Amino acid sequence: MLAMIESINSAVNNFIWGVPAMICIIGVGLYLSIRTNFLQIRKFPYAMKITLGRMLKKREASDGALTPFQAVCTALAATVGTGNVAGVAGAIAIGGPGAIFWMWISALLGMCTKFSEVTLAVHFRERNKDGDYVGGPMYYIKNGLKKHWHWLAYLFSAFGVLTVFGTGNATQVNTITTAIDSALYNYNLISEDGAATLNLIIGIVLAGLIALILLGGIKRIGQVTEKLVPFMAIMYILLALGVIVVHVGAVPAVFSAIIRGAFDPAAVTGGAVGSFFMSMKKGVSRGIFSNEAGLGTGSIAHACADTRKPVKQGFFGIFEVFVDTIVICTLTALVILCSGVPVGYGAAAGAELTISGFTSVYGGWVSIFTAVAMCCFAFSTIIGWGLYGTRCIEFLFGSKANKPFMLVYSLVAIVGATMNLELMWSIAETFNGLMVIPNLIAVFLLSGVVVKMVKDYFAGKEDA
Repeated sequence: MLAMIESINSAVNNFIWGVPAMICIIGVGLYLSIRTNFLQIRKFPYAMKITLGRMLKKREASDGALTPFQAVCTALAATVGTGNVAGVAGAIAIGGPGAIFWMWISALLGMCTKFSEVTLAVHFRERNKDGDYVGGPMYYIKNGLKKHWHWLAYLFSAFGVLTVFGTGNATQVNTITTAIDSALYNYNLISEDGAATLNLIIGIVLAGLIALILLGGIKRIGQVTEKLVPFMAIMYILLALGVIVVHVGAVPAVFSAIIRGAFDPAAVTGGAVGSFFMSMKKGVSRGIFSNEAGLGTGSIAHACADTRKPVKQGFFGIFEVFVDTIVICTLTALVILCSGVPVGYGAAAGAELTISGFTSVYGGWVSIFTAVAMCCFAFSTIIGWGLYGTRCIEFLFGSKANKPFMLVYSLVAIVGATMNLELMWSIAETFNGLMVIPNLIAVFLLSGVVVKMVKDYFAGKEDA
C-alpha cells in the first residue's frame, strides 16, 4: 500500500514540477512583467525605499491587523526557512552550479508575480466575524472573479490545509530535532536512545509554544515574527559573508561556473549533471519553493496589514523575493561553492552540504550555530504556515473551525519530532505544487486589475 502511494505521488509530483509547471510559472511571471513594463526592475529603487522606510516606522496596528513590518516578517517567516539552507544545497548537487542562475531568473520574474499577489490580496480582502482582516488567493478569486471561477478558491484552500501539516509543520519540526541531534552527536553528548526521548520532549514543548502563539491571534503572531525573523536573517547573512570574505579569491570563478553551468552543466560538473533542463528545473522549483512566488501563500499574511494602499503593500512582495532568493539563497550558494567543499554532483544533498561550507572556515563550533539557525528558520516557518492554514480552514468552514485547527496543527509537531517523514515531505511538496495551479489562473485573469491599480497609484502619487 505504501509503495503504491509513493508511486502515485511520485508520478503526480514529477508532472506538477515538470515542464508544464515550469512553463506556467515562468510564463505568468513574464506575462505580468511585460504588462507592468517590468515594474520589478523599473521601480526597484522605489520599492526598496518604500519598504525599508515603512519597516523602520514604529507604530501600532489597528485591531485585527498587523503593521506593514509585522506583515512582511510573518510572510518572510514562512519563506526564509530550511529551503534557503537545504533547498539551495540540493539544487546545486542535482542541477549543478547553473541551477543558481535559473533560481535568479525565477526570482526576477517572481518579484512581479508576488507583487501582484500581495496587491490583489489587500485589494480584495475582507473582515471576518472577529474583526480580523482575511485575504489571499481564495478571497481574490471569490471577490475578483465571476462565480464560475469560485471553485478555484475552494480548491486552493483545500490544498492549503493539506499542505500546512507537512510542509509547514511536521517536516519543519523534524528539521529542528535533526539539527539538535546532529549538534549533540558531534560532541558525543547524546546516545540514540537519549535522542529518541529528547525528540519527544522537543515535540511536546514545540506543540505548546505553537498553540500559545497561534491561539494568541494575529497580534501575537506578528509580535513573535517581527523579533525572530530579523535576528535569524542578520546572523545568517553575517556568517555567510565571513565565509565569502575568507574565500574572496574564488568568487569570480564561482560566478563563471554559475553562468556556464546554466547552459552547459556537464562542462562544470564533469558530466555528472548533463541535462540543461535538469539544471533549469531544479533552480526554478527550489527558488519558488523558497520564495513562494506563484504559490500565493505570502499574500495571506500581507492581507492582514494595516494599510489602505494595496499597491504600496505590494512592493513588499518584491522586497521579500529579493531578500529570500537574490540575497540569502545566493549567499548559501556562495558558502558552498567558494569554500571548496566537495559536492557530489548528481546525488541528493541537504543542509549538511551548507554546514560543511561553514565548518570549513569557522570550525566545528559553528555546527551549534547552524543548529540554532535551523531551529529558528524552521520554527518561524511553522508559525507563518500556521496562519496560512488557519485562513484556509476558515474560508472552507468558517471561523468556528480556527481553534480546533490550531490545536490539531500544534499536536502535529509531536508527530514531526518522532517519525520518519520522507513520504510526508514528498506528498506535501506535491500539494504545495497543486496550490500553484488555482492561484496562477486567478492572478493571470486578474492581471488587468493589477495593471490598472499600478497606473492609478503612480498617477495619484499616493505617498501616505
